[in-house]
Amino acid sequence: MKIPIYQVDAFTSEVFGGNPAAVCPLTKWPDKDIMQKIAMENNLSETAFFVPKDETFEIRWFTPKVEINLAGHPTLAAAWVIFNELTYQKPVIRFKSPSGELIIEKDQGLLIMDFPSNEGKVIPAPEYLMDGLGAEPLEVLQSRDLLVLFKNQQEVEKIKPNFGILEKVETFGIIISAKGEDCDFVSRFFAPRAGINEDPVTGSAHTTLIPYWAKKLNKKKLEATQLSKRKGKLTCEYHGERVKIAGTAKLFMKGEIFI
Repeated sequence: MKIPIYQVDAFTSEVFGGNPAAVCPLTKWPDKDIMQKIAMENNLSETAFFVPKDETFEIRWFTPKVEINLAGHPTLAAAWVIFNELTYQKPVIRFKSPSGELIIEKDQGLLIMDFPSNEGKVIPAPEYLMDGLGAEPLEVLQSRDLLVLFKNQQEVEKIKPNFGILEKVETFGIIISAKGEDCDFVSRFFAPRAGINEDPVTGSAHTTLIPYWAKKLNKKKLEATQLSKRKGKLTCEYHGERVKIAGTAKLFMKGEIFI
């Protein structure tokens, strides 16, 4: 069996920037075990698989360790492949996913993702969190991920996580965030339980970040930066139960998987 594969750098206009994702177009779903092994072999934060169905596409995402219910940058990468490599002619792509309908619109050079909002609720800091981060936050919220707030961008930049300790925190991912110096807000994202220590640019985290900062700053439109080594720039909008996240992508390589 041959499976096409593309590696796309998402949330960047240049190769070696943003967050790399693998994308595998399929005609039908293989066994889950096969997809998990492909994701493990790729050893990227996520591999996206999609199958056309009627007027939509079904999409699934795998880290090197597990299947997950929502991922942003591989969805952006998958949409880029559909528009540019598979020459999809319509201006809007609709994905059916484990988290509901995801809509991606092409607007000149930008891809605009329309995702469900995942607003967090304030909770006490879970066990191991502060030890794993080596810092005391202002506030902690829980959605799918933990959103951990700090005083300023410098505090977020300085954090040196102990991933062995953070892996004990009972959550999928840990977002740390603060008000930005040259943008509205900054963040970093850790998910050691899923085989991702620090993710370069995390679209799904922004489904929690956007509602928080939109209300905090009283702004509907926001500019965000993820402070990884590769860095990512995201243009965000808050629409209540939905959020919009816009970015660009760049093809790094394409080929075939032989199984």
